[in-house]
Amino acid sequence: MTPVRWGILSTAKIGTTKVIPGMLKSSLLEVAAIASRSLPTAQAAAAALGIPTAHGSYEALFADPTIEAIYNPLPNHLHVPMTLAAVRAGKHVLCEKPFSIDAAELDALRPYAAQVHIREAFMVRHHPQWIEVRERVRAGAIGDLRFIHVPFCYFNADPTNIRNMADIGGGALYDIGCYAITAGRWFFDAEPERVVATVDRDPVFKTDRATSGLLDFGAGRQLAFTVSTQAAPYQRIQLVGTKGRIEIEIPFNAPPDVPCRYFIDDASALDGRGVRTFTLPVCDQYQLQAEAFSRAVREQKPDAGGLDEAQRGMRIINALFASERSGQFERP
Repeated sequence: MTPVRWGILSTAKIGTTKVIPGMLKSSLLEVAAIASRSLPTAQAAAAALGIPTAHGSYEALFADPTIEAIYNPLPNHLHVPMTLAAVRAGKHVLCEKPFSIDAAELDALRPYAAQVHIREAFMVRHHPQWIEVRERVRAGAIGDLRFIHVPFCYFNADPTNIRNMADIGGGALYDIGCYAITAGRWFFDAEPERVVATVDRDPVFKTDRATSGLLDFGAGRQLAFTVSTQAAPYQRIQLVGTKGRIEIEIPFNAPPDVPCRYFIDDASALDGRGVRTFTLPVCDQYQLQAEAFSRAVREQKPDAGGLDEAQRGMRIINALFASERSGQFERP
């Protein structure tokens, strides 16, 4: 297919260190331009990454007639406003997670959903380890899936970091809790009926530095997670069924240069003798994500499916914050 021409909206670290390097590996797309509110900043990033065009404003990128698709890695509070500006200019948009701060914000994009592709960037859903493990769950490899446990944390106490700024969508639940929620929805193939949360907020930042959630998917199925921005770096997904267990070793920050592993425990012994290790070939989940979006641009008619998916996830986040305030289960 003819490569899709992409423009990158800002020189955000996630873009320059992870997403763009993954995109540059692909023959299905071209990273044709990058924009910053500072032209020298955009030019420096373009030179470092080998991107041919640098724009000194976001508006200039939207107005560039050669650009077909935009990747939006701006801070959370700018996701919807800048995506809206891009789709009004006729650009397809892949927006970083979480797509919004409130689920209702996404309604502003609906008038454009049939004109351009609008999707949330959960790269994990394109990684073979997520796809293969879900296939094994569906095939009954561990019996009936009963519960999922997800710990996910890192330590960042930098007051200048956007993840520690409450007024622009910082905090653990927005930043990484959304991945735990995605895991529950992905492996259960369902949406939670009710949720409850307990939250610890940083006394200075006012962000949630540790949030634990319990999501009830009905029929005895539960997701329990704890996410933190001020704990030792760690991440796992544990899927426990009636006949066994699957563990994904690095489920979210899967490295692009070494193989990934998951484990199936047949539950025959508590000391691990029943564990088998499965190793997957090296791949870059950011490359796979961009390729999937590029194929959609070339081969699929735009619809509201991407917005529907993002809005369901945001309603769960909203309900968890509502539970923090009410102290009770809430319905998404």
